[in-house]
Amino acid sequence: MGQKSDMRSGDGEPSARMFGALLGLQDAVVTWMSRARQRVIQGFTVFSIVFLLLWISAFLYGSFYYSYMPMAAFSTPVHYHYRTDCESPASFLCSYPMANISLMRNKKHVLTFGQAYQMSLQLDMPDSPTNQELGMFMIKTTCFSGKGGQVASSARSARQLLSASSSRFSMLRYRSELLRSLSTMLFLPAFLTGVSEQKQVLEVELFSDYTDDPYLPSVTAVIEIISNKVQIYSSQLNVHAHFTGIRYLLFNFPLLSALVGVSSNFVFLSLLFVLSYVKLLLKEDWAPVQLRTDGGRNINQEEYSNAAGGTAELVGPRRM
Repeated sequence: MGQKSDMRSGDGEPSARMFGALLGLQDAVVTWMSRARQRVIQGFTVFSIVFLLLWISAFLYGSFYYSYMPMAAFSTPVHYHYRTDCESPASFLCSYPMANISLMRNKKHVLTFGQAYQMSLQLDMPDSPTNQELGMFMIKTTCFSGKGGQVASSARSARQLLSASSSRFSMLRYRSELLRSLSTMLFLPAFLTGVSEQKQVLEVELFSDYTDDPYLPSVTAVIEIISNKVQIYSSQLNVHAHFTGIRYLLFNFPLLSALVGVSSNFVFLSLLFVLSYVKLLLKEDWAPVQLRTDGGRNINQEEYSNAAGGTAELVGPRRM
């Protein structure tokens, strides 16, 4: 009988050990899964916070760039008008060619206050005998500022005030008869097919360093060619901004500026987030120790004194 009991106890020990090993393995698997789930949740939370901070940093840099950087270039065609009701039949143009150009786009000023601009006029002129005999001619440019809002008409308004004026001269490049004949023979197929034209493109600088007045912003520009014999195919006004300082870096090095700006914003926002999180943790650690004196359910001074008195009565004077 004793041997049978020993055999039964010997058979039960391996099963008990196997059952304990299975329980330990189950506990290990449950612990590992809980830790893995906790790590996944923590990683997702950290990734979400980092992505949110990066998005906010990029948004802040984009808002700063859009509000701080002015328009780099502005180009618009120039259409001239003149009078033809001459009393003398020998003359065709009764006035100088004049154009009124609006310096507004989408009801906003094209020129930014305090920014220096270069204004130039591009003229496409035929290489005709009339223009060759014309010689030098003056180009007068006047910028006006109006108090009545946008100036949409091509004629000068009576409410406009003189803001800036400039006068420049120009002329066609000289080419001899032999040079013109040779160029005509050389480019004859292009001239016959219409691929090229016998013209010259003149670039006349109107303002080299024009700065708009914030109190009298320019609304329109009047360009007048002081010659009634000039021949023009087309004309275009080009405005380019001269950037200096931070604007020069932002415009000429956009990728490096964006990287530095977004990184600076991200570091600053991360520091604020870490400090706020540490402050919240410290507040939660010290919150149970503090005694509240308001009307809440926490222990106030009166309840603490009553509880101390009841404990003294139960313990006795010697215990106290």
